[in-house]
Amino acid sequence: MQHLDPEVLSLFALDEPVDAGSISHLRSCPECAAEYAALRRAVNAVRTTPDASSLESPGPNVWEGIHRKLGLSDAVASDPLGPANAEPAEPQPATGSNNVSWLRWPVTWLAAAAAAVVITTGVVVAVNQTVAPVPLASARLEPLEQFSATGSATVTEAGDGTRTIEVQLDKTEARGYQEVWLIAPDLSRLVSLGIMNSSSGRFDVPAGLDLSGYPIVDISDEPLDGNPAHSSVSIVRGTLSS
Repeated sequence: MQHLDPEVLSLFALDEPVDAGSISHLRSCPECAAEYAALRRAVNAVRTTPDASSLESPGPNVWEGIHRKLGLSDAVASDPLGPANAEPAEPQPATGSNNVSWLRWPVTWLAAAAAAVVITTGVVVAVNQTVAPVPLASARLEPLEQFSATGSATVTEAGDGTRTIEVQLDKTEARGYQEVWLIAPDLSRLVSLGIMNSSSGRFDVPAGLDLSGYPIVDISDEPLDGNPAHSSVSIVRGTLSS
């Protein structure tokens, strides 16, 4: 199906006269009707005089960035809100075919708003890529004694230096509750990272803690006895390595 030319749709949205064939097509074509409805909403929004008394005009650098991002021509290089392009204090509504000219700057700023979204999204993506966590070490967790669960532990470091450890198990076997620990190689010192209520969890590694001094990841089965010490019953255990 041959769709209506965008210019015809724009004129129709501006209440300009169009041929009967175009009107008939618009009534039978959902795609053109949807495009017309979107254009009509833009026209209605532009024709509504907003209260701009509390709005602050953007500086010329904003338009420069938008102009550069969109690759616009030199004909629209000047800031449309700058002194040279300032609108009259009391603009009069245009009639007839002049409506196209009247709509030009608002449409430009609609495109500018879209460009601003693209630019912002790009910045957010770039920032997220910059601060993506960096893997530091990982461990394979193997079952102890009467348990059969297995899993893994991975330590990552964020851009601000904070470290987290993510623990994954293939099942939970605690009779009480699971607690995650970092333990010294000789098992003489240990640090609790927190309770893991499911088969996975993410925990903050204390700032300043030397992981080489606490390389063992241990998940214990803790009874509900109010004792904060390790129960001496470990479900899985593994040693971190980079």
